[in-house]
Amino acid sequence: MESVVRFEIDYLQYMDADGGLVNPELPAFARDRAQLVGLYKEMLKVRCFDAKAVALQRTGKLGTYASCLGHEAAHIGIGTSLRLDDVFAPSYREYGAQFARGVKPREVLLYWGGDERGNDFSGPAHDFAWCVPIATQCLHAAGSALAFKLRGEDRVALACVGDGGSSKTDTYAAINSAGAYGLPFVLCIINNQWAISVPRQAQTGAKTLAQKGLAGGLECLQVDGNDIIAVKAAVEHAVNRARHGHGGSVLELITYRLSDHTTADDARRYRDDEQVKAAWQREPVKRLKAYLLAQGWWSEDEEAAWIAESNAWADAEVDAYLATPVQPVAAMFDSLYAELPHDVAEQREQALAWENR
Repeated sequence: MESVVRFEIDYLQYMDADGGLVNPELPAFARDRAQLVGLYKEMLKVRCFDAKAVALQRTGKLGTYASCLGHEAAHIGIGTSLRLDDVFAPSYREYGAQFARGVKPREVLLYWGGDERGNDFSGPAHDFAWCVPIATQCLHAAGSALAFKLRGEDRVALACVGDGGSSKTDTYAAINSAGAYGLPFVLCIINNQWAISVPRQAQTGAKTLAQKGLAGGLECLQVDGNDIIAVKAAVEHAVNRARHGHGGSVLELITYRLSDHTTADDARRYRDDEQVKAAWQREPVKRLKAYLLAQGWWSEDEEAAWIAESNAWADAEVDAYLATPVQPVAAMFDSLYAELPHDVAEQREQALAWENR
């Protein structure tokens, strides 16, 4: 038989798990001390915030929360590679990317505290809010990219989805639309190995998740998602080619979910301790710190000072969240309809009566 076409998936990595270089041809930003240290400091800030948020939930001051522990390189690499006029469509744990785009931690906490005012966040008003329904944000990003193309705007739409979400029909529809219409669309599949309790190997027969973009005609790349240099280089390349009319991309960022799926989950019920311990040896903060120390670009004293500053920053955001006045019960009804249906109006009156007891 004659071969019609052949495909392959490349893998991008610059730093190994110990912070040593496996690819000395570093992109320009990684040769700049200020830029690379800046990325590391943002990763540390996100980790400090994440710890505070989990503590808030454990003490009953926050609702169910989705930790981003272990995803710092993936999220910061994405958030720092977009322009503010681009569109970002997150799932529900890409806080680092959102912070890079101006979202305040107090707004993240409001959202997970059950207050919809958190969705009216700072930063680009055209970005999408957190998306708990799995993979629907991929279609939102593809639709935004179509609008950019129709309007002749040099803007890009980027969506994040998990490894489990990459198996949803919404993801495939977004990929197909991006390829068929030549859209400025980038899909980052955050492969953290677990769709809640379902392991990666049980989710799909595909050898890589990146290859899911091949059928749509998109450029596909697998990336070490714990290597901030590789993530940022890959996202910048994908965004630039999309912006200049060269089509969309699918990036598989391989990382590991070091925490439970959410604070309502107990991963000890389905994950082996040895696997998690091994993942901690490959995590992104440890790896970049080792590289910066080896370069003489960072010190333990600077680390301690920055962690103290980051904790103070996170504490101030927590205080702002806790000081936010609770909305009246009527608020859950008043934004539903221009005119409340009769049955909902009755529910509103009943709720007000209970509130005033």
